[in-house]
Amino acid sequence: MISKFLSLEPEKQTRIINAALTEFSERGYKNASTNEIVKRANISKGLLFHYFGNKKKLFLFLYDYSLDIFLNDFYSKVDYGETDLIKRLRQVTLLKIKLSQKHPDLYNFLVVSMVDDAIEIKPELENKYKAAVQDGFNKLFANIDASKLKEGLDLRHVTKIIMWVSQGFGNRVLERMRQDPDYKAHFDIQEFMTEFDEYIAILENAFYK
Repeated sequence: MISKFLSLEPEKQTRIINAALTEFSERGYKNASTNEIVKRANISKGLLFHYFGNKKKLFLFLYDYSLDIFLNDFYSKVDYGETDLIKRLRQVTLLKIKLSQKHPDLYNFLVVSMVDDAIEIKPELENKYKAAVQDGFNKLFANIDASKLKEGLDLRHVTKIIMWVSQGFGNRVLERMRQDPDYKAHFDIQEFMTEFDEYIAILENAFYK
């Protein structure tokens, strides 16, 4: 069925995708209305189900679609020649912020998906998310130079600790941007990186020779 959707002209595909992204992002899976989606997309409800079968398949399609676009853009911009662990994570954090601004609808949908507890979709979303995280970890930290670490420290453990700090800091800012339009409109990326570099300095002191 989805193959029929993918054979549609791009304008119609985009209209349906944007309508569904908006509805799910605003109301979550359980409360999202397919009636609202077809109204926004200016198509019939029968046609929507002809393409996707049901609401669950539509949501999971959107998740894969959003994640593919976001991650493909993300991985294409990472500088894999940078082998310093902390510098790599610094650029990853900055890149995540920039891409959330470039793809706000996709990012908002992915954030909503991560916290959605609807039992109908939660197990499949968790499996998809775990697979994406593991794949990302392998790609992002495949050629890190461990020689800068203090003696006795395990690279994988240090990587996870630094990654948690990086993710926590970045996610805090992204969540505020999502909830506060004024903060998002006046977001100063240089100010953000200045504060983040203070944490970077602490991490370097803790783990590097």
